[in-house]
Amino acid sequence: MTMSEFAAPMPVLARYAVMVDVGYIYAAAGELLFGASARRDYRVDAVGLIQAVTKHADELFRGELLRVYWYDAARDRVPTIDQRVVAQMAWVKLRLGNLNARGQQKGVDANIRADMEALARHRAITDAVLIAGDEDMVPAVEAAQAYGVRVHLWGVEPPYGTNQAERLVWESDTVDVLDSAFVRPYFARNPAAEQARPEVQATVPSPAQLFGERHPVSRPTGPIPRSPHLSQTGPMPRLGPDRRHVEEAGEHVAHKWILTRGADNIRDLLPGPILPPVIDKELLVEAEKELGQSLRPYQEAREWLRDAFWARVHREFGIGVGKSRG
Repeated sequence: MTMSEFAAPMPVLARYAVMVDVGYIYAAAGELLFGASARRDYRVDAVGLIQAVTKHADELFRGELLRVYWYDAARDRVPTIDQRVVAQMAWVKLRLGNLNARGQQKGVDANIRADMEALARHRAITDAVLIAGDEDMVPAVEAAQAYGVRVHLWGVEPPYGTNQAERLVWESDTVDVLDSAFVRPYFARNPAAEQARPEVQATVPSPAQLFGERHPVSRPTGPIPRSPHLSQTGPMPRLGPDRRHVEEAGEHVAHKWILTRGADNIRDLLPGPILPPVIDKELLVEAEKELGQSLRPYQEAREWLRDAFWARVHREFGIGVGKSRG
């Protein structure tokens, strides 16, 4: 976990609040750890997670914690047992939105925006830590900054692509990432959900099965043709991304950027072969969305991606570039 490389040291007299969109952090961590974003699929040690987040903030900010704001939702705003436990914690304020019959949160974003703007307007804080991903948070960030408050956006490491709105990332003063090692101690698979999963998965694949490298729990009972080149015994090897698909994604992203960002902007990247770090990350995120899987464990695949990107740019402008490095 690292603060943005452009983040300035915090002043000694900083006073900060930590504002957590519980729906975001739970769903993002569940997807990262288990490939499941539904809260019924896992159990969360909310008290331990709050303590870990508070400790991490204390390590980054030299100042005083005002309080942690814990934004969750419940049916008719009647708190669950877990939410009641959180509400009793010192320096923690539970703020509940409504959970409708379809499991959708209502009023949570509005609570975050109202609190952030009020704290900034009354000069109760100098800094705000926001753990969220929705673009609806952008007006709150801008309002707080207008009153002189620095906003520090934290997010959960995405399994691939991104799980935070691009504009929200841009508008925040600094960005930090909570990786799998940070969140894993506070999340556990729900055994009841796992037992109920196989029959459903046989007919309705989860997003993790469709877009990740995970294998479904249940398998077809009929005969499965085997390749003569594969071993008949032992586990199947973990296959990396297909080179042709990766190269197609790289060329597609380059073509799309030329059309949407303008040829002049893409020409500014020449002569290459090294992309600016921000652009390189955007290329990786866009390609992962196209492919529906992460390229981060595969250095060679990332090089294929960059080379294909530059090949498309080369054809567009007729300027030769070298192979990617990185």
